[in-house]
Amino acid sequence: MLTDQGRFETPNASRYLQQLCKHFAHKVAVEHDDTRGTVALGMGPATLRAADGILTAEVTAPDAADLAEARDIIDRHLARFAFREQFEAMDWQSVNA
Repeated sequence: MLTDQGRFETPNASRYLQQLCKHFAHKVAVEHDDTRGTVALGMGPATLRAADGILTAEVTAPDAADLAEARDIIDRHLARFAFREQFEAMDWQSVNA
């Protein structure tokens, strides 16, 4: 499995985490509170965290194509909620060694 972690500095980290989780909960299994959420994306889990003005997302998938799709899903949905901040995409980094 491959894993990438995205980062978005925003004073609205908790709000966006909750919006994303509530939105995804209409289609997939989600668990969340104000600072952490887990979303069962089709290709693998996404874990969201909000702390100290930073929203992070960790996505896991079996291959590079699915990993890119998971990143895109998070970015596209977050762009809907963070449009006032002119959000385009998280700063994604691979966490695989």
